[in-house]
Formats: sequence, C-alpha cells, structure tokens
Amino acid sequence: MLKNYIRIAWRNLQKRKVFTAINILGLAIGFGSGILIYLFLSYHLSFDTFHANSDRIYRMATEEHRDLIEFEPSVPPAFAKTFREDYEYADKVAKISSQDGLIIDVEKNGVTDKFKQDVAFVEEDFFKIFNYPLVNGSNNISLSAPNTAVLTEAVSLKMFGKTDVVGETFVLQNEKTIEITGVLKNIPKTTFLDREVFVSFENLNDFFEFAASESWGGITSNLQTYALLNPGQNISSIENVLLELPEKHRPKQKNKHIYKLQPLSDIHFNPLYGGLDPVLLWVFAIIGLFLITIACINFINISTAQAFYRSKEIGVRKVLGSFKQHLFWQFLSETFVISLFAIILGVALALAFLPSFNNLFELQLSWRDLLNYRFFGFLTLILTLVAFLSGSYPGILMARIVPVLALKGKLSHSDTGGTTTRKVLVIAQFAISITLIAATLIISRQIDYAVNTDLGFDKESIVMVEIPTDIERIKLNSLKERLSQITGVQNVSACLSSPGAAENNWGTGVKYHNRPEVEEFSIEAKIGDVNYLKTFNIPLVAGRNFFESDSLITELLVNERLGEKLGLATSEELIGKKIEVNGGRMTGTIVGVVQNFHDSNFTEQINPVFITANNNWYGEIALKINHQNTASTLDQIGETWSDAFAGYIFEYRFLDERVAKQYETEQRYLSLSKVFSGLAILIGCLGLYGLILFFVGQRTKEIGIRKVLGSNVVNILTLFTVDFFKLILIAGVLATPIAWYLMEQWLQGYAYRTEIHWWVFVFAIISIMAITLITISYQTLKVAVASPVKSLRTE
Repeated sequence: MLKNYIRIAWRNLQKRKVFTAINILGLAIGFGSGILIYLFLSYHLSFDTFHANSDRIYRMATEEHRDLIEFEPSVPPAFAKTFREDYEYADKVAKISSQDGLIIDVEKNGVTDKFKQDVAFVEEDFFKIFNYPLVNGSNNISLSAPNTAVLTEAVSLKMFGKTDVVGETFVLQNEKTIEITGVLKNIPKTTFLDREVFVSFENLNDFFEFAASESWGGITSNLQTYALLNPGQNISSIENVLLELPEKHRPKQKNKHIYKLQPLSDIHFNPLYGGLDPVLLWVFAIIGLFLITIACINFINISTAQAFYRSKEIGVRKVLGSFKQHLFWQFLSETFVISLFAIILGVALALAFLPSFNNLFELQLSWRDLLNYRFFGFLTLILTLVAFLSGSYPGILMARIVPVLALKGKLSHSDTGGTTTRKVLVIAQFAISITLIAATLIISRQIDYAVNTDLGFDKESIVMVEIPTDIERIKLNSLKERLSQITGVQNVSACLSSPGAAENNWGTGVKYHNRPEVEEFSIEAKIGDVNYLKTFNIPLVAGRNFFESDSLITELLVNERLGEKLGLATSEELIGKKIEVNGGRMTGTIVGVVQNFHDSNFTEQINPVFITANNNWYGEIALKINHQNTASTLDQIGETWSDAFAGYIFEYRFLDERVAKQYETEQRYLSLSKVFSGLAILIGCLGLYGLILFFVGQRTKEIGIRKVLGSNVVNILTLFTVDFFKLILIAGVLATPIAWYLMEQWLQGYAYRTEIHWWVFVFAIISIMAITLITISYQTLKVAVASPVKSLRTE
C-alpha cells in the first residue's frame, strides 16, 4: 500500500515540476539552516562532558562587592592552599595559570625553530581532577618537579614533527629549559580548558609572580582554582563556611569578597563569569524554527492554491471510488516525497556552507559530526514533523472536496483553502522577515556606533607591538629612539596596553588624599610613558603631564571620572592630591587630569583611570605612523624590533582592529542576522513566486477582459501588487512592536548605545515591498503584455 502511494505521488509531482521544485528548494533551505543550527547547539551543549567525575568538579569564583557587584571566575592565589589544608571538603585542589603567547624554542638537527604558544602552568593535582589521558592510555602524569611539561599530540607534531617526544626539551621564553615528561591525547574541542602545553606550576614565578604567590591581596583572571569535592558535599554549607575567609585574611580590604563554588556544568553557560549566554542558544533555535516555519507556510500556501487546479482530478478519483482517507494519505505521501528530496538537498547545502559557518563562529565542525544516532534521529524527527504538519491541512482540504462541484468547476475559495487562511500565513511570513531585517539594521547601527564613535583617544594608524616585560630601561629607551627615527613614525610610547584594551584592564582599590578609608569603587591602571598622551591623542583638561622617574612612581594622571566618583565639583580639585593604589604599594601625586575616554567596550561605563609610568609593567610599544607608506614603515619597524629582540617573534596589530575585535560577538550577531534575514527573504520569495503563478493562472481571463476595456500594464501590475502590499503593511504593524521589544532588550546590555529610530521599521517594510514587487513582476508582466485574445481563450 505504502509503495503504491509513493509511486502515485511521484507521478503526480512530475506533472507539476515548477511547483514541486519551488517547494523542494524552499524546504531545503529551511532544512539546511536547521542542520547548521543543530550542529551549533549540539557543539555547545556537549561542552565539558568528557571530564571524569564532572559532577564533583567545581571552579572557585568570587563575588566582588564594591560600589557595584562584579563576578570573577577566580580567587586569590592563597585560597587553594587554605581550602586544601584547612578544610576537608575536597579530595583534590589545583591551580592553573594561563599565559598567552609565550615563545618556545625547539632545536632540531642543529636548527632552532621558534613557536608562539599559549601555555598553562598547573599544579600536579590538576591532572588528577581532570581526565587528560596520555597517549599510552595511562593517567600517570607528573609535573611535580620544576622545568617539566606535557604536550598534546597535535602540538608535539607541530613543534617536533613526531609524537614520541618524552625526554625531549624545549626552551621557554628564552630562559628555562623544559623537559617533556608526557604526551597527552588531543584535547576534545568541546572544552573550556583548551591549552595544549602544560608546564609545572613551580615555573610560574618566573612569568607571573603575583599568581605564583600565596597572597590574599587581590585576584587575577589568569589564575583559576579547581577542586574535586568529596562525594555528598552540600555546596551551600561550604559557601557559608567560606564567608569567614575574607574577615580572616583580608579584613581591611574595602572590596568585600564572597567566595562561590561554580559547578563545571555551569562554566560554559554562565555569562556572569564570562560564559556563553544561554539566550544565544534559544535565539539560534528560534531562528531555525522560524526558517522552517516559513518554508512550511510556503508549502501550505502553494499546495492549497494548487487545490484549485487539482479539483477535477480529486473529483474523478472520488467518482471512481477513492475515500477521503485514501486521498489524505495520497497527498501526505506527496508531501513526504517532497520533504525527503528537500532534506537530502538540505544536508548537501549545510555541508557546502559548513566551512563558512565554522569561520564565522570559530568552530571546527565537520561532516563527521553528522555521523551519529542523534543527528539521524534529529533528521527523522524533523522530516516527519515537517511532512505531517505541512501536508495535513492541504491533505484534509483535498479530501473534503465535493466531486460534483469539482467536475463542474464551481468550487468556491473556501473549498480550496480560503483566501483568509493564505493571507494569514503570508502575513506571518512577512512579519518574520520584517523582524529579522529590523534586527539586522539595529545591530549594525550599534556596532557602527561602538566602533566609529569618538572613544576619547586616537585609534587610527596606531600600531601595537609586543615587547618582553623584563626589558631593561636603557635598552627600551634605545629602542624607542631608533623607532622614532624611522621615516613614517610620528610618535612612540611604551605602555602596558592601549587606552581601550579591555582584555588588559587592571583594576585596583584607591585611597584618595587624606580620606581614612579605601574608596568603594576600583580604579583602572593605564601604565604608559611620558609620550602616552601624545601618541594616543588624549587631551588634558587640567594640570600637566607627568615627568618620568627612574625609580618609584611619584606623579600620575587621572581622568575626569575619578573626580565624579569622589564627588568633587571640578577636575582642578584633584591637582596636587596624593592617591594610593595597589594596596598602598603605588603612591603618587596627581599632576594632571585627562578627558574621559572609553577604557573598555561600550557594554561598560567609563571607569576611573590613572596613568603613570612604570618600566616593570611595559608590555607593548605603540607607534603612531603615517598611513601613506604603511608597508615600508612596518618593514623598518620589524627590522629594528628584531635587532633588539633576536630571540622573540615580531608581531603587530593595528589598534583600530583591536578595538573592532572587542565587538567580535556583536559582529557575529550581525553576520548571523544578515544570513538568516537573507534566507527568510529567499524562502519567502519562492513562496510568493509560487502564489503569483497560481493567482495569475486563476485570473488570466480577467486580465484579458481588463486589457480589452483599456487597462494598461501598470494597471494590471497594480492589481496584483496592491493586495500583497496591504498584507505587508499588516505584517509591519504586527512585527514592529515585537522587533522593537526584542532589540530594546538586547541594547540594555550596553552602557552606551544607539537609539531605535522609527525609520528602521519603515525601511524594513519598504524593503519587503520592493522585494515582493521584484518577485511578482516577471510573471505578472508576462501575462500583462500577452495578447488579450490568448487570455480570453483561457479556461
């Protein structure tokens, strides 16, 4: 029986090739989008699942209570030792400190190769908490001795050209010779702990003294602490006990700490601690549902429209003995065949666009990720649902056609699905498209606002070059002098980072003048030499620039925001006042106040900032260059830099690119909106084209009569477009408040944001009107310019 249904369905579909092709293509685009979204969701939902005992692994986190509450995925360096030795909650406790971009020298056959690699310094128990097996299958990983390391297979191949590297050595940051004691299996991509070079924690002191210390003075995101708890622990009870630690170890600190235990399963999906916002996954899922819904709407509209043409066929079948259920299942079989072809084409489209999808979201998905029972279960489910939901209503509609009316050609609109039903479905389709277009415009405007608005400092034609943090002052001054002499270099400044480098922000407590206590708020450090203001074009509003000192910090600059937070009436009141930062270890006199600038991205308010010189903190050199001879200037900068640092790798980045990178997530939102808006419009256009074929065929004789009575091409084109334009206006009225609400919620995440203007929604509506006009014009004009004699002979 089923075989017979499918055979008849295939024969019927061949008779209506155009409509069949439109339906298959529309559904295929929806299926392909759904498959890519499925891969994205399954990738993120499978995070951290490879860890053994994952339900007992917790990361130690901190709530910092100042004037605002901040959430940090780390604790003070001394926390691990205290939690390990003073309490009996955990089986194992270990620290990990991630350091980016360290230089690794590997000697092979008398030739030294250099690699820039992210490195994790870990305590020995780290590998007893997490399941990182060696290539030989054991878990006997030891990093207790200093100058030891383990690598992954992939990094071993990259650096040594082989995986059997136990006993080999490499030189880390031109200083320490490190022996390899083990090779790990490649780390799964679904993990937040993505380092591939692990070095003994005993070596951390050479690279980050604070993280290697046993201090309670502060926290750094570069140091994290993990614990494997004993079975049956009550997390709330542990956190209540930990409330005593700040009072015991940091009683005088103004920024109050509350220590939390964050479960491993929460790390990837908790935006408070830097994880992915789960709302993004819901957005993806809803967009995928929208696209498939639009494709189903197209199918239903075109199929019900075809009922007008197929009414005589249905009438004949009923006269010859077919029952309603036979006709229903016959039509459902046709829907299934179309859906089957569509899902095959959808898989092909998804695989074709998978590389671009990977580039957009920095993923490593491949066709192999589709070879599992979950994916085939997903395909089966979506195929069944789409075929049934898309085919049921048209099938019921076909089955209830009265054969007498069908054979006499006297079916009404209600008999073939009704114009009201089709209009409602088209309005829903238009509303989704308008919402997506409006969202795309608003996201684009916000990114443009963030990247192109005056940030309070100059970011154009500024090159940022990394330098070793242990550079001697004499060598640094010599390098700056040589760089400043290069034709095309206008200014040179050594600094910790650029003014708006959010990833290098360093917050600390501040004690102002003669006030007895540390302030409730923190202050951001921007370490830079005397040329810092000139290079980044940061204007002074009061006082003067500082003079550099060969020893201790004596003078510093602050921004206007500090005065505002302190409650001062004018910036001049700050001049001559002393402030203490970094727990009193840095003290200086305010000699100047600079204009406020955005020290982070637009999601955060401008913070109080101080700027001072400190040779021990410089990590970059900023060069303002003439953009007319960029290539030649960069070559000379590279040569000069390489002469000074023969053992390092020269890398540079333009500051405007770095600022734009801070909005990488938003750029992805924008790209996503553009792609899915385009797909929604494309699917909608296919549906419109199918509908206009039906309407033109239904009204061909009417068009002939109108032409005989004097109507021209414009009148006839207006006849068809006006009805669609009315539907678009209704869709716009429905979509506008929805899109406004959704984007208003999204913009709430920005301290500095663009406004949502009315013209955005008008533009979205007009865009859909224009696309609709283009879509229906070809077929309409073809009939409009045809001979009225031919039209009048049409049944």
